[in-house]
Amino acid sequence: MSPLPPCGLYRTRQALGSHIPEGRLVYFHNHGDPGPGLYLPSGWNQNRAQWHARGTTLPAPEWAEHLEPLVSEGFYRVRESFFCCEKHCQTFEEDQLVQLGYNGAAEPILFVPQWGASGLAFPTTGTLVERKRLDRLTALKVPLASTEDGTAPFH
Repeated sequence: MSPLPPCGLYRTRQALGSHIPEGRLVYFHNHGDPGPGLYLPSGWNQNRAQWHARGTTLPAPEWAEHLEPLVSEGFYRVRESFFCCEKHCQTFEEDQLVQLGYNGAAEPILFVPQWGASGLAFPTTGTLVERKRLDRLTALKVPLASTEDGTAPFH
């Protein structure tokens, strides 16, 4: 079995040279060219990270042990009510729809949509949530649309 984790979102637990600092949100691509690599966010669109086209190749497959897996970005149902943090700044209610995203420091952010005259709208600002509280969310199945050129988005 390969020592490489699956493609997806991770937080770096150690810096990778001078290119990628510790504690950063990265996308790990385990079958890139010329090899497995890390990609930093180039920006955000609709609360989802967008990735630089060029990444940083891992120096060795063993380096992947310094990646902490993150819960996938996307839409979730709150399975059990919870507060964002110990300060109880915001409550997320049972059965509430939320969107999970991350900032550049790989901190989870929940975005709460509102129903208005134009339909369902997601804000561009959300609430930081302690990572340990994400186990109260259940992922919803929402298909990804193809890009304008007919290809699937970067996975």
